[in-house]
Amino acid sequence: MTGAEVLAVLMVAAVCGLLMAGYPVALTLGGVSLAFAVIGHLAGTMSMALIGALPQRIFGVMTNEVLLAIPLFVFMGVMLERSRIAEDLLETMGRLFGTVRGGLGVSVVIVGTLLAAAKGVVGATTVTLGLIMLPTMLRHGYDHRLAAGTVAATATLAQVFPPAIVLVLLGDQLSHSYQAAQLAEGNFASDSVSVADLFAGAVIPGFALVALYLVYIVATATLRPARAPAIPPDPDAPRGIAMARRLGEVLVAPVALILAVLGSILGGLATPTEAAAVGAFGAILLAARRIDPRQTWPIDTAIVALLAIPPLRHGGPAAVLPLIAVAVFGAGVALLRVHRDGTLTQVTAKTAQFTSMIFLILIGATMFSLVFRGLGGDDLVHRGLSNLPGGTAGAILVVMLAMFLLGFIMDAFEIIFVVVPIVAPVLLRMPGVDPVWLGVLMAVNLQTSYMTPPFGPTLFFLRGVAPSEITTRHLYAGVVPFVAIQLVALVILWFVPGLATALPHALYR
Repeated sequence: MTGAEVLAVLMVAAVCGLLMAGYPVALTLGGVSLAFAVIGHLAGTMSMALIGALPQRIFGVMTNEVLLAIPLFVFMGVMLERSRIAEDLLETMGRLFGTVRGGLGVSVVIVGTLLAAAKGVVGATTVTLGLIMLPTMLRHGYDHRLAAGTVAATATLAQVFPPAIVLVLLGDQLSHSYQAAQLAEGNFASDSVSVADLFAGAVIPGFALVALYLVYIVATATLRPARAPAIPPDPDAPRGIAMARRLGEVLVAPVALILAVLGSILGGLATPTEAAAVGAFGAILLAARRIDPRQTWPIDTAIVALLAIPPLRHGGPAAVLPLIAVAVFGAGVALLRVHRDGTLTQVTAKTAQFTSMIFLILIGATMFSLVFRGLGGDDLVHRGLSNLPGGTAGAILVVMLAMFLLGFIMDAFEIIFVVVPIVAPVLLRMPGVDPVWLGVLMAVNLQTSYMTPPFGPTLFFLRGVAPSEITTRHLYAGVVPFVAIQLVALVILWFVPGLATALPHALYR
């Protein structure tokens, strides 16, 4: 090991130590990297001229069209949260399934899946489910451990279910890594890997996880009915046609929005950024409709006009321009409503805060990656992974284990920005490694570490909003079966990579 490589290892150790001490991630990455760049320059193992590439890299990050989808997806999720659509969904689903054993748990999983697809952020989903559904489950006699575990596990689906922010970032990093790996192999005309590929790859594993959660809850309710009792029927609750109408009112709009966003991406009609803009616009319409349910005709008309534009776009301006005018009028009414209500200001501020946090971490990680490569750390990683026993499988297992353990002290965003650019180019040069399969495997792995005791971030989110009767012991014990389910899903995905690759190949190959 050369002196430069020793500095690279010490830099990684210093970053981990400072993060465990509680220092801010973005500043730690940037500060430690700059300090070791100076040390490397003084030791003669690295030239400070390399730091001159940093401004251009930052400019590349800020002008990356794929990353522009992040604030739009965040805006969509926060707007849907403020519009209180989740509360309506949870209430209606609870009434629909709650009268059977385990029905309330089934409702949490179904609604949590919809929220995961709509919000794409684990923290927001955890807080929403924890505040609304956890007290309801406890009030109706659910076992404390089962209730806490169900909410925590369901909330983490936002980590892997499209259009998760994690998948957007992971897809962008894997795209660059795959190109670097192909160039290193001398292939200058390789296929590209996009965020849409990763979205398509995560669909089947995501629904498989939902199915496994539901099987566990139903099995628990069947074998141990006292842990998941049925809810006594509410005499005032709507029934029959009235219940169907109520279900349609609360379910159709968010499901249509999710299908429009994901369908346009998977169908190749729009890029993730364009689809995110559609999602943000649709979320504004839904929120405005909720604010004033008595005057919904301008918004409903705008929605119909938007849906009618694609089929009529070949009819020329005469067919499309009137529809665009109607849509613009409805959008103006919706924006005015959410602005007067104060919702638009709150959502915009929250979006700016979350997006700034992500991009600040990305800039720090860019600095770290630049210095790490300047010290020869990438060559060290390549030699280390290539010489591991077990070949490709051994290298992937070591990386997965490292990412799982890092998930205890680092956020998923930080792991994606710091670890993936270093290890992914090496892994993607190994035989038989599909980039989409590797990306989905990483996403499910990060989801597992996100809820694994004792340091899983989801557990801390839920602990902050859980009722006082839910102890930390209840939370840890309740989530263990779901962690086991996650590990089973990882094993299945390892041996059956077609679960992640079949849909992308069918759609885009």
